[in-house]
Amino acid sequence: MKLYLAFILLLPLMGGIFNALLGRTLPRRVGEVVACGVIWSAFACAVLAFAGFNGPVRVEFGSWLAAFEFQAPIALYLDQLSLSLTLMITFVCGLIHLYSVGYMQDDPAHARYFALLNIFVFAMLVLVLAENLPLLYLGWEGVGFCSYALIGFWYTEEQNATAGRKAFITTRIGDTAFGIAIVWMYQLSGSVSITHLNTMGTLIPAAVVTTLGLLLLAGASGKSAQLPLSVWLPDAMAGPTPVSAQIHAATMVTAGVYLLARMFPLIGGSGTVRAAIALTGGITAFYAATCACCQRDLKRILAYSTISQIGYMVLGVGAGALTGAAFHLLTHAFFKALLFLGAGCAITALHHRQDIFRMGGLRAKLPAVYWPFLAGALCLAGFPLTGGFFSKDAILAGVAAQGGPLYGGLLLLGLITAFLTSFYTFRMVFVVFHGEQKNPLPPGGGGLGRGGSDNSAANILHPPPHPLPSREGEHLELPKIMTLALVPLALLGLCGGMLNLPSYLGHQGILDGFLGSIPGFGGGEKASQGGEIVLQIVAAILSLTGLGLAWFRYTGSRRAEALAREEAGLPGAGFLLNGWRLDNLYGALIINPFKYVARFFWKQGDEAGIDGALDGLARFIARLGGLPAGWCTGRVATSLFGLAGGVCVVLAYLVWVTLP
Repeated sequence: MKLYLAFILLLPLMGGIFNALLGRTLPRRVGEVVACGVIWSAFACAVLAFAGFNGPVRVEFGSWLAAFEFQAPIALYLDQLSLSLTLMITFVCGLIHLYSVGYMQDDPAHARYFALLNIFVFAMLVLVLAENLPLLYLGWEGVGFCSYALIGFWYTEEQNATAGRKAFITTRIGDTAFGIAIVWMYQLSGSVSITHLNTMGTLIPAAVVTTLGLLLLAGASGKSAQLPLSVWLPDAMAGPTPVSAQIHAATMVTAGVYLLARMFPLIGGSGTVRAAIALTGGITAFYAATCACCQRDLKRILAYSTISQIGYMVLGVGAGALTGAAFHLLTHAFFKALLFLGAGCAITALHHRQDIFRMGGLRAKLPAVYWPFLAGALCLAGFPLTGGFFSKDAILAGVAAQGGPLYGGLLLLGLITAFLTSFYTFRMVFVVFHGEQKNPLPPGGGGLGRGGSDNSAANILHPPPHPLPSREGEHLELPKIMTLALVPLALLGLCGGMLNLPSYLGHQGILDGFLGSIPGFGGGEKASQGGEIVLQIVAAILSLTGLGLAWFRYTGSRRAEALAREEAGLPGAGFLLNGWRLDNLYGALIINPFKYVARFFWKQGDEAGIDGALDGLARFIARLGGLPAGWCTGRVATSLFGLAGGVCVVLAYLVWVTLP
């Protein structure tokens, strides 16, 4: 087991180092083979670890941080939760790497791309497998750095670099709170071991546990893009589409959910913390779903859907439905990676256009993309019997089991969000893949950014060589590797519900049995079988209603009218299009006051105060030094007057000295 864990981490790290140092000097194919090979080799090691797994195991490789009594070794902890996530991360990221071979085939910076992508996987695996908090924090910051570098990958475009900085700075807010919690937990317990800390929930004062839980929630909110730190994720679409798939499906945004679930035995004893976690998740899920209903950029729709689905997971953790949250995390990884990769295929085929209002008719032109994308959409919308249906409803069942006005309200909010999710998902499907292309732009145009114009960096790096096919039924060409990578994700998304089928079917779910022995996962209230059936029927009706509403509005003769009205601007659409104007709120409350204070100290303190004082002193010295210069005119009369004056001064001094 020790060897397997070592290879799971070292292989992606070595692949990243190889491409960083040698990727530019070797043929492109060598770097691609190495980058993909190390991830699939890590997946093979994870499968072998799963085959030989007999229970939680702690493996220590050596000393890392040690000072006086502080000890934080390089120690890994493999239990059912970390093993499940390791299998998911390596498999999904392996497919994303294969897809990237086709997507990045013309990009000159392929070596940097694959190096960062490999290190991204390494950092996430360190985060998941770490046995102590400093090592987890190392992986936590590692995924933050890699996301910054990959979001701003096409940094020659200023807006892409700005999006990377925005992600990095926003997540640092949460990271600071998480760092404070780590130091505080060590001060309280004298240990940074996660397993040890999770046994101390009853020994630490309740108020302290509550404060620690809120600090961890702040850290998770930053990394998992939950309110109020969700503003970075929609702008993170500036990077290559496979990067978006990896951030949203297998790395980065799932880290916050993992942290809360991993530390739940410590913080879950506080009702205040559980309520705060549940409120954060429920409100975020609803917020992001409303924003997605009005988006025009294909990738931003999926970005808001990720914020919403992560909100469901956080809601599940707050309700104590940890297995349901982990279940949804796994199925979401499959169908969200599928949707992003499918969107990447459509965007590539359309010469990097992202405005869905300039799309249409792709069902006939991209059949190999349409059917897998439809499978992912069904999962996202919670269509009955798909993986997303069972995993989302497992969370809602856990919320319903809690009872009370708080969780009752959150259940209602979750059901409304389910309806909105179905509507915006099929709005996206029908507008992009059905009907006819509306107002096609010339080749190279159409990537809709914040200002409504083409600001796609990919459009600059990959100038489109040909116009779109215009004949009905003509297929658009894509690299085969891109479309083939969609198939296994589609199958896993559709069949993912088999990982944890409901108990009313007469047997224990796979994940219920596998994760049940982990502290915190086996407890919690469970809904009755009858209540769970009723809840799933309601959820299914809402999903079908959202589908029907999208079908009625965006297909047939009503399609053109609906798109024209939305393009003209519906009441309140700007509010939702700009994410409830959270960026404006941050600007008014934080950024603008900071700029005002900075400008005050710059103009009044630095320029007027410090610079003014130094400049005034310099002018005074210059004028003082200029006084003797007035006598240096070169005239004989002036020199004689100076000589006579000097003689008079000397004589006066001698007289004063000699007088008694």
